[in-house]
Amino acid sequence: MAKILVIGCGDIGYQVALSLHQQGHQVTGLKRSAPAISTPFPIFIADIRSASSLVSLPSSFDAVIFIVAPDSRQAEEYQTLYDVGLSNLLAHFAAAEQPPSWLMVSSTSVYEQNRGEWVDETSMAEPVGATSRWLAAAEKRLWAASDRNCVVRFSGIYGPGRDWLVRRAERGEGIQQQPPSYTNRIHAEDCVAVLLFLLEKQLAGLALEPCYLASDDEPAPLWDVMSWLSAQFACPHPLPLSAAPDAPQNKRCRNTRLKALGYRFLYPSYRDGYATVTPLLGEDG
Repeated sequence: MAKILVIGCGDIGYQVALSLHQQGHQVTGLKRSAPAISTPFPIFIADIRSASSLVSLPSSFDAVIFIVAPDSRQAEEYQTLYDVGLSNLLAHFAAAEQPPSWLMVSSTSVYEQNRGEWVDETSMAEPVGATSRWLAAAEKRLWAASDRNCVVRFSGIYGPGRDWLVRRAERGEGIQQQPPSYTNRIHAEDCVAVLLFLLEKQLAGLALEPCYLASDDEPAPLWDVMSWLSAQFACPHPLPLSAAPDAPQNKRCRNTRLKALGYRFLYPSYRDGYATVTPLLGEDG
């Protein structure tokens, strides 16, 4: 069994750490503040933005999972975590006799394509937005540190506590119908399962690709998704918004590389995943 550090124990990070603990791995979680509930694995309290708070953190881990969440969408928050924080951590583990391999959670927001193009791991990722630029820079820093490190780019996460689109359907919001504006989704349970799947391969000595795009099998026009949600939850049918012919259409995310490695989605489409969501019970995600 392996010694694994999970940096960031929010809802997804905690579920990953708990699953690894239940599999018999020696798991340590890292959080900025003490958890509200007791955990079956130890929690190391540290603020990764401060190098001094990492001094007593052990460095003898086999693997690190980096799954942090900024407090806001301000660029400064992303910089302190993905630039300062990640740099502090990499410097800490650089002195280890055998530095751990890393899995880092990133986002498909690093793709700026917005004409409905299909994107994958080989597509250009040169984001314009400040928050996405910090993510892209962190990816490059992680790859430069070791060719064993791997980045997972999640698309829009939904599931229990992340029912933003359901609540938009309940409000009967207007939606761009033409040209289609695409949405890419991944269920929170698939986020956990993807990380466990890739870590298992990594620990087994498989040379992973530098990056995997994790999004379900069915990118779809937002109009189609919202129309289906409206019927599913007996909400008002969306109203079509007027949009110019050259209006942004977002991109469509292709998961071929991840599925070629053997992963099979628990929720292959939004219909599979949203059928499990109870409206009015969650918070934005």
